[in-house]
Amino acid sequence: MYVGALELDLLLGDVGSIKEKRSVVRPVVAELKRKYAVSVAEAGHLDLHRRALIGVAAVAADPEHVTDVLDHCERLVASHPEFQVLSARTRWLGPHDD
Repeated sequence: MYVGALELDLLLGDVGSIKEKRSVVRPVVAELKRKYAVSVAEAGHLDLHRRALIGVAAVAADPEHVTDVLDHCERLVASHPEFQVLSARTRWLGPHDD
């Protein structure tokens, strides 16, 4: 079993409140869940209205599949004009980790 976790640190465009931020972030989180069957949540910068941290996790028997899924997720988020991806970080857990 391989587990991959992707952390996306985002800068949001013209957002003036936490409520507006949620209205921009929630649809992308739902799209990632629906399109790629991953676990995803807004996981940081919850009190900042122009920043978001989205966490995505995928599990599979094949590490290449996990890599492909997380790459697609990163590209999907980056394709949204309302976001600027400041950083993307991937972490792994595999069968040889204790």
